[in-house]
Amino acid sequence: MKRLPLALLLATVALPLTAAAAQAQAAAPAATLSAQRDGVEVTAGSLKMRLVALSDDLVRVRIARDGVYPEDASWAVLPAQRKTRATVTPTADGFTTAALRVRVGAGGAVTFETRDGRIISADAAPASVDGKAFTLAKTLPITEHFYGLGDKTGGLDRRGKEFVDWNTDAFGFTSGDDPIYKSIPFFASTGGAGGSYGILLDNTYRTWFDFGHRNAETLTFGGPDGPIDYYFIAGPSLADVTRRYAGLTGHAPLAPKWALGYQQSRYSYMSADEVREIARHLRADRVPTDVIWLDIDYQDRNRPFTTNPKTFPDLPGLAADMKAEGIKLIAITDLHIAKVDTGYAPYTNGKRADAFVKNPDGSVYVAPVWPGPSVFPDFTQTTSRRWWGTLYKGFLDAGIAGFWNDMNEPAIFNTATKTMPLDTVHRIASDDFATRTGDHREIHNVYGMQNTRATYDGLLALRPNERPFVMTRASYAGGQRYSVTWTGDNSATWDHLKLSVHQIINLGLSGFAYSAADVSGFAGGPSPDLLTRWFEIGAFTPVFRDHSATGTPRVEPWVDGPDHLAIRRRFVEERYRLMPYFYALADQNNRLGDPIMRPVFYDYPSAANMGCNQSMTFTLGKALLIAPPPSPESPQTYDVCLPAGGWYDYWTGLRTGTPEHRADGPIQSATQAVPTEHAAGDRVLETPRLDRLPVFVRAGTILPRQPLVQSTAQTPTGPLMLDVYPGADCMGTLYEDDGTTLAYQRGGFLRQTVRCTVTPNGLSIAFEPRVGAFKPWWSQVAVTVHGWTGQASGTRDGKRLATTADTAAQTLTFTMPAPLKAAQVVLTR
Repeated sequence: MKRLPLALLLATVALPLTAAAAQAQAAAPAATLSAQRDGVEVTAGSLKMRLVALSDDLVRVRIARDGVYPEDASWAVLPAQRKTRATVTPTADGFTTAALRVRVGAGGAVTFETRDGRIISADAAPASVDGKAFTLAKTLPITEHFYGLGDKTGGLDRRGKEFVDWNTDAFGFTSGDDPIYKSIPFFASTGGAGGSYGILLDNTYRTWFDFGHRNAETLTFGGPDGPIDYYFIAGPSLADVTRRYAGLTGHAPLAPKWALGYQQSRYSYMSADEVREIARHLRADRVPTDVIWLDIDYQDRNRPFTTNPKTFPDLPGLAADMKAEGIKLIAITDLHIAKVDTGYAPYTNGKRADAFVKNPDGSVYVAPVWPGPSVFPDFTQTTSRRWWGTLYKGFLDAGIAGFWNDMNEPAIFNTATKTMPLDTVHRIASDDFATRTGDHREIHNVYGMQNTRATYDGLLALRPNERPFVMTRASYAGGQRYSVTWTGDNSATWDHLKLSVHQIINLGLSGFAYSAADVSGFAGGPSPDLLTRWFEIGAFTPVFRDHSATGTPRVEPWVDGPDHLAIRRRFVEERYRLMPYFYALADQNNRLGDPIMRPVFYDYPSAANMGCNQSMTFTLGKALLIAPPPSPESPQTYDVCLPAGGWYDYWTGLRTGTPEHRADGPIQSATQAVPTEHAAGDRVLETPRLDRLPVFVRAGTILPRQPLVQSTAQTPTGPLMLDVYPGADCMGTLYEDDGTTLAYQRGGFLRQTVRCTVTPNGLSIAFEPRVGAFKPWWSQVAVTVHGWTGQASGTRDGKRLATTADTAAQTLTFTMPAPLKAAQVVLTR
C-alpha cells in the first residue's frame, strides 16, 4: 500500500470538515440548543435531537420523529448503562465532559472533539429523515480505517466497502458476500486526528453502513425504519473503545475451561458407536480433546430435544462413557419445533403455553425446516423464553455439557428470502420495552440473540451454579452475554482460511471474544496441506473446532496419514500447554472486555505503519504474535514486522534481531539484524514451511504454561511453568478456578501478577500477593529465563536458590515452591 507523506497526512487530518460538509451545514437551518443536566437538546427546523453524556467518553444521540423520541429500551444496551450520567458543562454550542467537547452546528450537525480541540468525528451533514427511513453522515478523513460489524466478509478493514445488517443463512458464502449470519451494528475507527472512536447504531431493522464506498469523503449509515438512536464511544485507543463497548453491551461471561480445548465435530456423527470410535481414535492417537459435537442426525427425525432410538439408544450412557475419557458432549438444539400433534412434547407444551410466533391473522406461523412443517418460539416474550429453557432439563440430566443454537437467523426452507415473511407477528413483552407487537422487519435481527438468551437463562435456571455453554450462528449486538459464536458455513479453501482470521478478529472487536471458524472449512473438502495449516492457525484462535459437512471428505486429524497427524497433533498439544495463558486471557475478557484474539495494532498501534503485509498476522492477548504467510497457500518468502520493544521466537526462545536467532533454528529461514534496542521493531524474513507457524513472544512477557494433558479434565502433573522473556513492562498473570462453576463470582478463584525487572547485575522476579481463595493445581513453579548468558546465583526472599544455566539455549532455569504470598527472586550474574 502506498504511504502518504507525513506532512500531507497532517494537513489532511487538520481539516475540520470537507468542503461538501461545510456547504451542507451552511445551507442547514440554525440550531436552537437547550442545556440539560446531562447534555443538550437540539431543535433545528423539523429536527429534534437529544445528546446525553452517559460517561465522560460515551454520548448517546437520539433523534425524534414528529417530535417523539423512540422508547428508552434496548436489546443490546444494558439498562444500567443507559441510566448512568456524566457531569457536563454547558457551552454556547453544546457541552463538555472531562474527556470530550461536543459541538452542535447548523441543522443540528454534531462534532465530537477532544478537550484540546482535535476532531474525533464530525457530521458531514445534519441527520436526514425521509418518512420512516433515515441517514446519518459523517466526514471520512483519508487516514481513518474501520473495524467491527461482527463476522462480515470483505477483509479486515471496512473502509471503501458497504454492508447491510440482515441475518442470513449463507451456506457456502464467498469472501465478498453480504449479508451473512450476524447483525452487529457497531464499528470502531482508527487513524483519526482525535484518536479512535466507535459507534453503535442501536436499531434492529435492516440497517446499512457505507464506509466511503459511494463517496470516498463520507461515512454514512442508516435504516428503513426504527429508532434513530446511536452511542458515540471515544477512545483515544482502540482498546479503550473496545472495552467501553463491552461495558455498554455486557461482558461475555467466563466460559468453562473445557470450551478452550480442542473440539471435534461433523455434520454428522451418525451413531453413538461412531462417537465412541471417534473418541477412541483421538485418544489412541494422543490428540488432546475436550469436546465432541452432535449435529442434527442424533435426533429422531430431526426433531429438536429428541434422540434417535436406534442410533443413539442410550444418551446418558454415551455421555458417561465420554466423561470417562475426559470428553464433553455438545448437542445441537435448533429452534424450529416440529408441528406434530401427538407424541412430541415440545410442540404440545409450547402450543399450550401460546409460545409460538403468529401470522397477521393470529394463527400460528408454520414453515418448513429440517423436521418438516415447524413452528417457532416467540423469543421476544419473557414467558416464551422461560418455556424454552425448561426443554433442556432432560439433556442436562443425561449429561450433555453444552448446546448449539443453529439455524436461528431464522432460516426457513423453500422461500427465496430464506426467512419468515416480513409481516410475521412477534409479541414483545420483555425488559423495559412497552408491551406490544412488532413485525419481522423489527425482530428478525434479534431473533437469534433472544434464542440464545432463552437457552442461556434456561440452563442457568436448571443448574444455578454451572456455567452455561451456548454456541450460536446468528446474533445481534450484546449477544456475547449469552453465547459464543462461529462464522457459519464456510468453505474448504485457502481464501476462507484467510477470511476466517479477519472474521474472528472483527468479532472480537464487536464483543464476541469467543469465536471460531470451522477448521477445514465446512463446505467442500480441504487438501491435506490446507487442513494442516488450518489446524496450526486454529490452535491459536479462541474456540478451536474441527467441523465439516455431510457428504464431504473426513477431516479428523488422522485422515491424511502420520506426517500430517504429527504436525496437527503438535499444535493441538501446544494449545494445551498454553492453557494457563488462554485462561488468563478469558478472565481478562470477562473483567475488562479485551478480545482474546486481536489485530496487532490493538496493543501496538504503530504496527499499522510498519510496511509489511500483516493481513494474516494477529496477536493472542498482548504477549504472543502469530504470523502465518499473508498468502497462506504460497511458498513465497515474506517479512514479519514485529512492533518496537523486542521479541523472542516462541519455538526457540531466542531473541529476534540477534546473530544467534534464525527463524527456525538452523533451518532455511533468516533474520535481518536490527539495532539492539529494537526501537523500530524487528523485521524477520520467513520462508513458509508446512510444519512451521511463526510465533513470537513480546520482550517483557512472563508466559504461564503447563505440562501436557489429554483434556482439561485431567490435572497436569508437575509444576506450573513460567517462561520469562525480559524486557520493558515485564509481567504476566496467573489465573485459575475450578473451571466449570460460578464460584469464581464469589471469590473462588486465584489471580496473581508476576513482574520482572532487569537489574545492572541480572534480573529480579516479583510475585505479588495472590487474590482470591482458590487453591490451584500447582504446588511448584518451574521458571525459565530466556536470553540469559553466563552463570548465575539466585535467591528467593534472601535464601539461596539453585539455578541451571544453558549457554547454548541462552536460558536460566530453576524450580521452587509456588509462592502463596508476595515473594522476590533475585538472579545475579
